[in-house]
Amino acid sequence: MYRQIGKTWQKIFHEKAGDIASRVVLLRRSPTIVRLERPSRLDRARMLGYKAKQGVIVVRIKVSRGGMRKQRPTSGRRPKHLGVLRIKAAVSTQKVAERRVSQRYSNMKMLGSYPLWSDGKWSWYECILIDLKHPSIRKDYTYRRTAGNRLPS
Repeated sequence: MYRQIGKTWQKIFHEKAGDIASRVVLLRRSPTIVRLERPSRLDRARMLGYKAKQGVIVVRIKVSRGGMRKQRPTSGRRPKHLGVLRIKAAVSTQKVAERRVSQRYSNMKMLGSYPLWSDGKWSWYECILIDLKHPSIRKDYTYRRTAGNRLPS
């Protein structure tokens, strides 16, 4: 069933571009980090370990795209090679998104994230988080396995 959901998601991308463009306007206007009731892409969320139960949350984050920008020297003599262009961060935007969400929700464990959309300026990701202290997560065997030795039996 989840494979069919994934195929439907891809079909929407190819056929209904106008509908997606109107959704992207809402994405751009929304805050940077938003907690959601349910994931937008259920197939990807289930692959990462999402279950519709208490203690599992979905967060959407907006991260700016593009390389790092280094300021031009303003005083003194100009060096021949300024070193301003083509400076790249060694960290992907998805890792930056995961780090920022982990800092905001510091009491939760990141299960994973997946890309939602990207345009020329922003990339949006959805992150799946679990609360290790929640009773329903402590009882669930699959989450206990992913948490490692942190959960008492």
